[in-house]
Amino acid sequence: MPISRILVANRGEIAVRIIRACKSLGLQTVLAVSEADRDSLPARQADRTVCIGPPAPGRSYLNHKALVAAALGTGCDALHPGYGFLSESAELAALCAQHGITFIGPLPEHIHQMGNKLEARALARRSGVPVLPGSEKVATAEDALAVADRIGLPVMMKAAAGGGGRGMKVVTRREDMAGMFTAAAAEARSAFGDSTLYLERFIANARHIEVQVLGDRHGTVIHLGERDCSLQRRHQKVVEEAPAPAVADALRAQIHEAAVTLARSIGYQSAGTVEFIYDEDAKTFYFLEMNTRIQVEHPVTEAVTGIDLVRQQLLIAAGEPLQIAQSEVRLNGHAIECRITAELPHENFRPNPGRITRWQPPAGPQVRLDTHCHEGYVVPIYYDSLLGKLIVHGRDRDDAIARMQSALAEFVVDGIGTTIPFLERAMAHEDFRAGRVNTQLVAGMIDDMLAAAQ
Repeated sequence: MPISRILVANRGEIAVRIIRACKSLGLQTVLAVSEADRDSLPARQADRTVCIGPPAPGRSYLNHKALVAAALGTGCDALHPGYGFLSESAELAALCAQHGITFIGPLPEHIHQMGNKLEARALARRSGVPVLPGSEKVATAEDALAVADRIGLPVMMKAAAGGGGRGMKVVTRREDMAGMFTAAAAEARSAFGDSTLYLERFIANARHIEVQVLGDRHGTVIHLGERDCSLQRRHQKVVEEAPAPAVADALRAQIHEAAVTLARSIGYQSAGTVEFIYDEDAKTFYFLEMNTRIQVEHPVTEAVTGIDLVRQQLLIAAGEPLQIAQSEVRLNGHAIECRITAELPHENFRPNPGRITRWQPPAGPQVRLDTHCHEGYVVPIYYDSLLGKLIVHGRDRDDAIARMQSALAEFVVDGIGTTIPFLERAMAHEDFRAGRVNTQLVAGMIDDMLAAAQ
């Protein structure tokens, strides 16, 4: 289906990123904005803006009907949801289809299949992709305890409808199960409207490795290598890199094949990411989930492959076959991304919105900054605190780390607090530099930082 005008149904740096990709293809853009974002950088860059509601996300960016009405009212024939907000909403994708609007993403059924973690686990199992020992739905704390006794403590309790760390609890003692079950179910119900929980074995020395896939509407699915996203705070990624360090080539190839197998099994279309837990001790990997959208960390894959992922999304949605064969995908060097947020690390990452009085970003060869910020910009209180993503590309991992250290040192932001000092600390950490990373490393860094501050 030809596409000529796209409603960008998001805000911040990803809105800027989508607008740029659309312009490269000669596509018109209409930006959907809340009242808080009327004068934002993406609003200035889009061909047109349309206000969809008040600042509160529930009355603007999370309003399915308002977004579709905005697309119809401005003559858009497609809608790009970005990441976050409604990017993985099967309801939005279906509503777009119902009104003849091309959804820049996968089919509604694919979003639904992968959005429900229990269904996704079942699909992975049927496709021969390894999954963590775990359970189906657990209805009571007693059921959960029986599962824990079968697979062994510790276990991770998860929300079937969830993500982003909500409804997730690690249980290490039997006597804690009842209280944590109640808390996780309540959190899942509040966040997702669904209190369904399930259990998986908890891997303490784990790494988070994900594979970028692309699928077109003609049955072709390829991968673009993997990313390591192990540096996380409260299940939220802080630093991402590509390729993943210290993984044997044979195992790396197995992870790639597992991701493609799963995506191909459902006829996946668009960009997507298949996420795995890698057990550093056992040197084995397990399916975690699939994200049916563009990822925040997609630039590191773009840096090492030279492939514009948002542009590929647009071409796929327009019905174009992939012009990239798997044999043509080449990985060049190493890339690292740091997420710069408006938070105060020494105050346990307290959000710190406000006016940016000085914005002096780094520059130079192989340095990229994806941002919507500028001097004088007021960081609003209503949304995620992400200010931008700093990406560097080096000839190898050591070179990339050195480039990132230089870039962070040059980055000056005044008026608000940012996570730049903590990211500098992370780049200098001996375990990170040696490639000894896992999902617990950032927590240890934070403990050391707070202890030193006291």
